Amino acid sequence: MTVTLVLADTVAAALCEAASDPLEVAGVLLAAVHQGPDGDIRLLVRQHAMVSQDAYRKRARDHMAIAPEGYVSALGEAEALGAMAIWFHTHPGATGTPLPSLADAEVDAAIADLFRLRSGSPYYGTLILSPRESGFAFSGTLQPEEGHGPARMIDRLWIVGDRWRLLSAIDADDRPPSPIFDRNVRAFGGDIQRALSDLKVAVSGCGGTGSAVAEQLVRLGVRNLLLLDADRLSGSNVTRVYGSTAADVGRPKAEILRDHLIAIAPDLHCEAIDAMITLEPTARRLGDRDLVFGCTDDNAGRLVLSRLATYLLTPVIDIGVLLSSDTSGMLTGIDGRITILSPGSACLVCRDRIDLARAGAEVMTPTERKRLADEGYAPALGGTEPAVVAFTTAVAAAAVGEMLERLIGYGPDPRPSEILLRIHEREISTNRAAPRPGHYCDPESKKLGAATAAPFLEQVWPKI
Repeated sequence: MTVTLVLADTVAAALCEAASDPLEVAGVLLAAVHQGPDGDIRLLVRQHAMVSQDAYRKRARDHMAIAPEGYVSALGEAEALGAMAIWFHTHPGATGTPLPSLADAEVDAAIADLFRLRSGSPYYGTLILSPRESGFAFSGTLQPEEGHGPARMIDRLWIVGDRWRLLSAIDADDRPPSPIFDRNVRAFGGDIQRALSDLKVAVSGCGGTGSAVAEQLVRLGVRNLLLLDADRLSGSNVTRVYGSTAADVGRPKAEILRDHLIAIAPDLHCEAIDAMITLEPTARRLGDRDLVFGCTDDNAGRLVLSRLATYLLTPVIDIGVLLSSDTSGMLTGIDGRITILSPGSACLVCRDRIDLARAGAEVMTPTERKRLADEGYAPALGGTEPAVVAFTTAVAAAAVGEMLERLIGYGPDPRPSEILLRIHEREISTNRAAPRPGHYCDPESKKLGAATAAPFLEQVWPKI
């Protein structure tokens, strides 16, 4: 079981600046505590507050003293948000080590109960930062009050936004990547390869696009994968679904893909869930994921995935492929869309990428649909769309490439949040979109990291 601290790149930039100060710096992070289905904990940073200069009684390279007014107001904010408070400070200098000293332990013992009491949370957290050429190194702990379990180390720090970075705690195992990834390492280095192996990724939709995405992820080195799909393989699916054969017709797509991927990488931890993403228990299984690929072709599923970037600070790469034909069966359009949803960016609703009426129809029971159809209100569901393996694979590869770009950072700055592929015209265009004011994805709505909101993702869920 792991503890992951998740923060937006704007907060990470503030911490990086603090770590580079030649004198010790301190502050408070306010984080929602979200427990995943297997006991993993994610601390989702919602706000941060630096100690003001006038609250420092002493401040030097290797020690500091702070008046209570330097952090008490932040604890009140934590209580208002329903968040815990994490006390962070720096061990500055190029040779600084972000490990707790005896003095740090004394400070923690003195303020832990106050932080829990004033914030109204059973948790107290610590984070220590030291500067490094690439940003900062860290160590941290999550300390529950008595009766809420043992203290746990903060193992991972996941930075999301325009760029993505996965950092391991200073004392983590940094063994070199397996020699089988030598060509990858020659391309983008050992740190990125280790990050790929540590990422917890989900693929929602295991058809032509999702299966191509999943196989590429595994061959790149991803070793923790969750597959979601409620459909079973049909005969016409075999032409596109990677890992499938005629003998698999009738089996759950997610299970077929899981077995195929484990055959490629026996050390892969892969779980297959044969259930709809539009059901709350299924959606909750995404609670411990670092990244989700949305490869579903239904609007209702996209509505769920679109909220993850805001409420769980989980980036989503949503993928769409559309083939258009005329009445004679001649291809007239081959279009692909890759939309990257990160905290603070426009969601799929703000981008008008979801048909809301059809999404409502997709979650109806057959009885509900018949009743509304009789009344003339039910929108039509989509029919079977054309699909070709060459084009679903091309768009899947481009989507995986966008993941790599955000981890490596080889592309333009600022990065586009959507890529449109007009394969029939051999053209690519990009765009960026801002949230609509007041919508849940707007940072001003205060929904970022609101994982504990009720109902889950503040969405109405169908009854099972």
